[in-house]
Amino acid sequence: MKHLLFITWLIWANISYCQSRPKRIITLSGALTETVDALGFGPNIVATDVTSTYPAYVKQLPKVSRNRSISIEGLLSFTPDLILAPTGHVAKEIQHQLKAAGIPLIILNQHYSSQGATEFIKAVANALGVPDKGTILAKKTEERLQQAIAQVKASKQVKKKVLFIYARGTGAMSVAGKASSIDAIIKLAGAENAIQEFADFKPYTTEAMVKANPDVILMFDFGLSSLGGKASVLKLPGIKLTKAGKNERIVDMDGQLLTNFSVRLPEAILALHKELIK
Repeated sequence: MKHLLFITWLIWANISYCQSRPKRIITLSGALTETVDALGFGPNIVATDVTSTYPAYVKQLPKVSRNRSISIEGLLSFTPDLILAPTGHVAKEIQHQLKAAGIPLIILNQHYSSQGATEFIKAVANALGVPDKGTILAKKTEERLQQAIAQVKASKQVKKKVLFIYARGTGAMSVAGKASSIDAIIKLAGAENAIQEFADFKPYTTEAMVKANPDVILMFDFGLSSLGGKASVLKLPGIKLTKAGKNERIVDMDGQLLTNFSVRLPEAILALHKELIK
């Protein structure tokens, strides 16, 4: 599993440090925030990024990013003794500045699978200096995951083709291909990603929509709102030419629940599955 998920320790974050308990933590992703909270360090989180919305109290915490852009001044203003970030989220220049300031930064790479979720929990626990807690939480999560996956398989529903549209208004729409977190959660929920021709995300086009011909169109709740609701989505080019459009099967869900792939993954699987079998 080491090739699926690893921790990059910046050179100033040595092993002895990591065995201590951080008191002022900044988390730079929703998955990190909810995992740190689940490990009992919620009261130690002093700031998060804009994608962190769970648990509810997290919405009231200060945000160190604006439009997902992070500044060294914003990070240092909270005098953290540990910063946790996903791969690619902190620019090299800021990494060097944090090193110069003596602030430990731990970068984690996440793999989107059921096994990746439990390994991620353990990795975060190691970063916090509580590996035993991580083992316990990972085991409990794995048990719930197996129950959720078994429940999906037991339903024996016809596998539906699902197309995910990411939107922030009509001028910024894209669809999810293979090797994305959305692709993974769709499969775990017992369905099939309608887009198989490419990986990651690509701009929405009428041709791609018609060719995919999904049974269901999946969106984040904020994305659906940004387009004006289900009625507006059904008017988008190509939608009415698909099975989803003809049957008005537009499903919207909490984006952070679907994509965090951590302690709430079992809930995400069952919630999406429930929507798809309606």
